[in-house]
Amino acid sequence: MAEKEVRLFGMWASPFALKVEWALKLKGIEYEYVNEDIPFNKSDELLRLNPVTQKIPVLVHNGKPLAESLIIIEYIDDTWTEGYSIMPKDPYDRAQARFWAKFADDKDNLSEGAFVSWTSVECISATFGVFTSLGEAQQKMLQEAREAFKTLEQALGSKQFFGGDQIGYLDLAIGWFAFWMPIFEEIASISIVDNENAPLLKEWFARILDVDMIKTSLPPRDKIYELSKQRREQFLSGQIKP
Repeated sequence: MAEKEVRLFGMWASPFALKVEWALKLKGIEYEYVNEDIPFNKSDELLRLNPVTQKIPVLVHNGKPLAESLIIIEYIDDTWTEGYSIMPKDPYDRAQARFWAKFADDKDNLSEGAFVSWTSVECISATFGVFTSLGEAQQKMLQEAREAFKTLEQALGSKQFFGGDQIGYLDLAIGWFAFWMPIFEEIASISIVDNENAPLLKEWFARILDVDMIKTSLPPRDKIYELSKQRREQFLSGQIKP
């Protein structure tokens, strides 16, 4: 299979495209990156490749398109079987990894146009509520967000990474939290994942961001900060609906 025939349609500020990039890099797969203008000016090619959801990321391998980041990561691991193994080998461990990935990273219930950088449900529905509210409503959602991430911490336990001694499927699925969450907290002047609420997860944030492949692939923090700040202001002013 020719690695040069791998194309990834993404967007520079999308954590969901980023996690696919991480998987490709772990496997040592060469690919072409196509940056889309999401959500305002999607290319005709993207709409042709993914007519169902019309969203990124889309991986094209040997002319065949595949959508949804978690599905793409599994495809990458199943297709390029040599070298680094992303998914757990044990069937039970694989099922558990999928469960926690869905808990943390199921983005189906939020629109792509609402907020490019924060579109997940279980762990983020409450966090998204924090981001789009103020006062008493924000405090209520803050408590829900803290509980969600405290629950997610159970999957990590005392391990270095969710994948064990090295990063694996679940680390790739939710690794973007480590970068985006502190930005989100700074903008909204709140604390969701901290040493009191989820100390193991907080330590994992620092640990995964210290992995060379992860930190050298991150988008510019200042640009993500400005985009996120702009989105919050648009939500609070009613220009964008949650």
